[in-house]
Amino acid sequence: MFDLAAINNFSIPKLQREITGAAAQNKKSYDELREALAQIRLLALDVDGVLTDGTINISAEGEIFKGFNAKDGLGISAALRNDLQVAIITGRKSEIIHHRCRELGITLLGEGIKDKRAALAELSASLGFTKAQTAYMGDDLNDLPAFAAAGLAFAPADASMEVLALADIVTKAEGGRGAVREAITMILAAQGKWNKIINSYIQAGQGDKQ
Repeated sequence: MFDLAAINNFSIPKLQREITGAAAQNKKSYDELREALAQIRLLALDVDGVLTDGTINISAEGEIFKGFNAKDGLGISAALRNDLQVAIITGRKSEIIHHRCRELGITLLGEGIKDKRAALAELSASLGFTKAQTAYMGDDLNDLPAFAAAGLAFAPADASMEVLALADIVTKAEGGRGAVREAITMILAAQGKWNKIINSYIQAGQGDKQ
């Protein structure tokens, strides 16, 4: 029903001239990306700029709210019930993200993280996953260390220039606008699971949270 290329239509990121060099040489081919996607068992996500549009709403009392995307939420719910673990690794601390994790059923949450590479490597090892089975999505410089601990690196369309250059896959959607859903769709489609999810919804509601 759905062809991976037709659904996702992802492309190798356009590199800025001043940072092509080694980044361009290390890009994966389309076939390599398909193979890499099929291996992923853990998708770790940054929060601000990935699950949200990056806006931080702060009052004198602290952060007051974050805006999340319903399509991302449903994608995460579908991932969790189809053997794709989803984790949050963020440098900030917020009760709001705790609430969002509880709502979606995310149990793997690391906050206040300074070294995302170490955090992701430790998490993967604790779950028994290899680097090749681990993916990470980030949008800014503090996410680059996590790319080194992941077999596949995702970035939303509005990520920083340096992150776009080093990501394996750049989504068409921006952070907080469905980028996470795109990444999940690519992974589950490559694993032959996305059609089954669609067919299950054609038959009846699945109770996925948004």
